[in-house]
Amino acid sequence: MVFRIISVVAYLVLAPILGCLLAGLDRKLSAKMQRRVGPPILQPYYDVRKLFEKEKQSPTRFQDFYIIAYLVFLIGAGAIFFAGGDLLLVIFTETIGSAFLIIAAYSSNSPYAEVGAERELLQMMAYEPMMLLTAVGFYMFHGSFTVHDLISPDRMAFLPMIGLFLGFLYILTIKFRKSPFDLSMSHHAHQELVRGITTEFVGRTMGWIEISHWYENVFILGFIFLFFTNGSVAGCVIGALVCIAAYFLEVLIDNCFARMKWQFAFKSAWIAAIVLGMVNIFILQLMF
Repeated sequence: MVFRIISVVAYLVLAPILGCLLAGLDRKLSAKMQRRVGPPILQPYYDVRKLFEKEKQSPTRFQDFYIIAYLVFLIGAGAIFFAGGDLLLVIFTETIGSAFLIIAAYSSNSPYAEVGAERELLQMMAYEPMMLLTAVGFYMFHGSFTVHDLISPDRMAFLPMIGLFLGFLYILTIKFRKSPFDLSMSHHAHQELVRGITTEFVGRTMGWIEISHWYENVFILGFIFLFFTNGSVAGCVIGALVCIAAYFLEVLIDNCFARMKWQFAFKSAWIAAIVLGMVNIFILQLMF
């Protein structure tokens, strides 16, 4: 119990710091790939601090409530994950949080934000099946949905679940909003003039959204970690290194591909879920 409390507190304190550093390294590496100097690594922190210094403005009085709910549910999903809780509950809590972001965009009555909200819904429909299949795969391999039970066994899930791993790696591009699947919004200015779902968010509201993304990115990478942990120090080190490699693979993909249509994102994610996910689930059923 003490270890779980420490894990949750560490997540609450360290996740935004780590998420901010990852976002800064993302910008720096993207700039190097484009032969630019790029901003300092702490630029995301400077941006968020400036957002909190701006005058408070919202198109509707309920928008801030929806964004705070979005932040709370994402933090809650990560806290459940790092407390060793139920993996399905983590996914459902994160989905509810994303729903509040969509509602906030609709509440602004902006046509650009509404288009972004519709794209966000399509993205959720694209990546959710693979996330659920991943949780089912862990259950079939370990016999439990509980994160605490998944990190304890002395066997690594990577090879028996390699299809699910590749499928999950594929939808990370959607989850991290990287090209070619940055449909609802983009973290970089080169994609579109209007920022989709976050068009009407300004000041402190936009700052809370950025912090939410920092929290979300950290616990989503935790799913990658679960594929490699086996209760040993070596497994933890390998898992951490693969998490870092996976994140910067997404940065590379982001800088190598132009944005594609939502139809391709939706179809390709479902094909990955069926081909990689379902086939791997069937193999696990035969093995265990």
